[in-house]
Order: sequence, then structure tokens, then C-alpha cells
Amino acid sequence: MPELPEVETLVRGLRPLLPGSRIERTRVVHEDVLRSSRRRFADGVRGRTITGVERRAKNIVMPLDRGAAYLVVNLGMTGGLFPQRFESAGGRKVAQFARRPTHPAVRLHLDGGRSLVYHDVRRFGTVELLDRLEWADREERIGPEPLADDYTAEDLHRAMGASRSPARNWLLDQRRVAGVGNIYASEACFRAGVHPQRPANEVSVDEASLMHAGLREVLSAAIEHGGTTLQDYRNADGRPGLFGTLLQVYGREGEPCVRCGDTVARVVFGNRSAFYCPTCQPS
Repeated sequence: MPELPEVETLVRGLRPLLPGSRIERTRVVHEDVLRSSRRRFADGVRGRTITGVERRAKNIVMPLDRGAAYLVVNLGMTGGLFPQRFESAGGRKVAQFARRPTHPAVRLHLDGGRSLVYHDVRRFGTVELLDRLEWADREERIGPEPLADDYTAEDLHRAMGASRSPARNWLLDQRRVAGVGNIYASEACFRAGVHPQRPANEVSVDEASLMHAGLREVLSAAIEHGGTTLQDYRNADGRPGLFGTLLQVYGREGEPCVRCGDTVARVVFGNRSAFYCPTCQPS
């Protein structure tokens, strides 16, 4: 499932292309990705211009002109957002999506013969048009951004201290910290030396500091490498993320720990696998 680094990479690829593009019409192939009727969505976006491309948690947020409205895309597990027939941005040639989307769900036809395609194999993602109050209400329920300058280790420790949820699960809760999914939660726990099943309120001040630093480190490094592609994720140019080879525990069950050489283990709880080193992250 695309997490913060993958969505941020996609946003950075779309940002030079989309602002100033007018939506002329839409083609909804699969209405189940919408949270409104096909007609309401189509009527709501027609004739509006995309004024920006932003990220909040795992959401791609595109403000529109003519009133406070936002086109909000959540990629779910297998979603992607791909520009088609864009020839230039700021006077420079841009790469094209390398292959035709095989599972298009929504196509936005833009001015100049261009288009933006929401592609989703399993269709767990969403494409929504929200007004200012709807988006403000949604955003209010999302936790702090872990890469924000004002998000501190003290903030992390204080919030964890109020919960007995397993540390890995706590990191997955979008109300507590934004954008973190299973990949980077496992990596953050490893960097802090915290077993993924440790109750959050048992994480010490020092461990929380290590987790805060590790989380920011792994998220930033993943963004630099274009995110992690395990199966479906592609960036705006259709290329996979390259951070997968740098993961230290996630998906490495049975392999030696990069720190101590012990064997990386996997445990399933909350219906999800967590990966850890039994020596570096004792229970």
C-alpha cells in the first residue's frame, strides 16, 4: 500500500504538470471509487482548474478554482495517478507514463488533449470532491505530519504514553501520526530497538527519541529513492520506487539482521505482518 514516501514522490512528479490545467470532462469507469454519484462528481469538477498539488498523510490533495473545493485522491492498496499526453512543463520535456494503465477507474480529460488517469487494480482507493468544510473536517481527524519541522520526539513520546496499543499498530493509526504504513512502521521500530508488539505506553523517552529520528530518517531516505515498490506502485513517470533494497527488516524474514546477524523474524497481529530482529528488538 502506498505510504507517505510513495505519495510524496507522486505529488512531486505531478506538481510541475497539473496546476493551471482545466478539467473539461470526466470518464468514470468504476463508480465504486467515488464517494458520490457519477453525475455529482462529473458536474462538480467540470470546468474547474487545478491550482495546486499537495500531500496530506496518504492523500493527494488538489485545490480547484471557483470556490473552495478539493479533489482528494487516496491510493488505497494498488492505486496510481498518471498524467497522459503531457509534452512539456516549464519549457522542459517530461517523461511519459511508460505503459497504458490496465485498470483505469476515473479519467479526467484536461485542456490541450491531456488527461489524468486514476488507475486501481483492487479499487480500495477513493477519488472525492470535497468542499472547504468537508476537507477541513477530514484533515482535523488526521494526526501530525512526521516530517514537519515542529513535530518533536517529545510529541511522539507524549502521545504514545496515552495508549496501550502495540507500538507498530500505534504508528499505523492515522489519527496519531500521518502517512505511516506497515513498511515504515516496521522500519521505525527496528531503528528504535522496540519490539513491534511492545505496548506504546511502555516505550521509554530514549526509545521514543530513537523512533522519532528513525522514522524521519527512513521516510526521508525513501522519498529520495522514489518510494518502495513491492508490487503495483509507480511514480508519475511510470517508474517503480527503488527503496526496497534498502529496507532493513520489512520483508526480510529468514535473512540475517543488518546489525547483529541474527535471523529476521515475522509475527502476525492485527491481521498484518510485522518484521523484527529478536536480538535487536527483544520482547
